[in-house]
Amino acid sequence: MKRIAFAAICIAMAGLACLVGLTVSRSSTVTPSAAAAPSVTFKAQRITGPRPPKSGIDHNVVALGTVRLAMSAKQTAYVVSALRANAATVRTMVDNEVRCTWPGGSKNLVMGQNVYAGTGKDPRWEDIWVVTKFLLHPGVATTATCTAYARVASLYSQPSSVMIAGGSLRFADTSVANAANGKPLEYDMPYGDLPVDAKRRTLRQPALPVTAAPSGFRELSAFGDVDFQVCQRGVACDKNGSTTAKFTLIVNQWDSKGTHLCHSDATTSVTKTVPYWVHHAVVPLYKPHFKVSTAAGCAPKFSVYVRVDWLRGQPGAVQGTAVGLPDRRGSTTTHRSAMSHAYIVPA
Repeated sequence: MKRIAFAAICIAMAGLACLVGLTVSRSSTVTPSAAAAPSVTFKAQRITGPRPPKSGIDHNVVALGTVRLAMSAKQTAYVVSALRANAATVRTMVDNEVRCTWPGGSKNLVMGQNVYAGTGKDPRWEDIWVVTKFLLHPGVATTATCTAYARVASLYSQPSSVMIAGGSLRFADTSVANAANGKPLEYDMPYGDLPVDAKRRTLRQPALPVTAAPSGFRELSAFGDVDFQVCQRGVACDKNGSTTAKFTLIVNQWDSKGTHLCHSDATTSVTKTVPYWVHHAVVPLYKPHFKVSTAAGCAPKFSVYVRVDWLRGQPGAVQGTAVGLPDRRGSTTTHRSAMSHAYIVPA
């Protein structure tokens, strides 16, 4: 049995519990290229945020660090980028985007929120961590190159600046077990923000549908990362208000047909209040040690979703894939980056 240790990711985020590391054990053969876990630490630097343009998107896009990994066609890696931002001159958007590329392919994911000016009046929104993490599976023998970027923009009529105070990018694991079809157990929400409000009080997204895993796994670790937005586009909102919602990650095991539930577990619910001026905030959810049942009627088929319950305040939304992101400031080429997503790491 090969034991793969996940380094601890203990990030205090607006009252949420720490996201701790885990150790999983499984039968696997680790290639020599997967024996190392490349990582890079971000240097502290101040980044300028351009003022909002009359139309379109104007982000300052600054590369923070790059890691590379030679991978086999069957290999899946776990990518983690943690970014700390503070000391903004005025309210500023800060996104932590990771773009992984290889010949003929790519995978991108971005998470973020607005950081308040560093006045000391509201520390929880003035000094933030944004963690972007996902499974990487090129599906071919290749070398994957992953770069973390800070995407920064002023939210006032004048330019801003913000301190990227630290962080890192790394392959937290280089041999994550796949589903029975050879692909990762993961789901990225497509383009489009999904509303949750007084009329639509419950949303079950992001949601990994019922997926078969190889037999023999004893337990799972499940993750659901939500970028939650106050006020949907085109909806009237109180700029002095906020939205409050409850988030629960639910893991299910099914019968062989995937039609009857045989075992379920969930995280302790997390309640998050997002002020209008924060606009969007990351809600990371983590359920370790989901015990795989071998009882009669249970099969190695699993699903996972985040249940979002709107509680009060302004309308909210779960953000799907971002589109039209400039590759760099002033670039005419753009790309998509996934946002809210869910995934499973079998053990």
